[in-house]
Amino acid sequence: MEEKIRVGDVMTRNFTHIKPDTSLYETAKTMIKSRVGSLVLKDKGKLHGVITEKDIVWALSKNKSGDLSNIKAKDIATRKVITIKPEAKLKEALEKMNKNKLRRMPVLTNNKIIGYITLKDIVKFIPGVFEESREFEKIKEESEKIKRSESAIKGRFIESSCEECGNFDILEKLDGRMICEFCRDNM
Repeated sequence: MEEKIRVGDVMTRNFTHIKPDTSLYETAKTMIKSRVGSLVLKDKGKLHGVITEKDIVWALSKNKSGDLSNIKAKDIATRKVITIKPEAKLKEALEKMNKNKLRRMPVLTNNKIIGYITLKDIVKFIPGVFEESREFEKIKEESEKIKRSESAIKGRFIESSCEECGNFDILEKLDGRMICEFCRDNM
């Protein structure tokens, strides 16, 4: 069933957007009012970028005065936006989002933005994806820990959680396990 569902079938058609010259102050107000975490910068049907809450927070941290009314959305928005076509399958959209670490993507046809697809939209149609992605993240996390441990073992010491007591400390490999100095001394 989900193999036949296409991006154009589930995308949000009435997405919230702003003009590129909108001030960050107005952008933030629009996000709050619409209860969204990102906005599309659109002018005459053409995509000019995407701006997120993180972009606004970044601008605030760089702007000592805290005045967002003098900064335009286009000045800090992501311009090289990864997009997808409406005829693409949901699985393709999900793979593209995972590969690029995205939670949302504009949908374009003939260089015109016609919609916006989010992970939330996909999960509505393929609920198993959410659980699968959570499992994948756990596996990825564990494999990264193992890689870090293996690379640190070469140097014999690592800073991580002790396999004996669970405390975060400088560890040493002993009997095939990474343990802290306290646990080593108590053996």
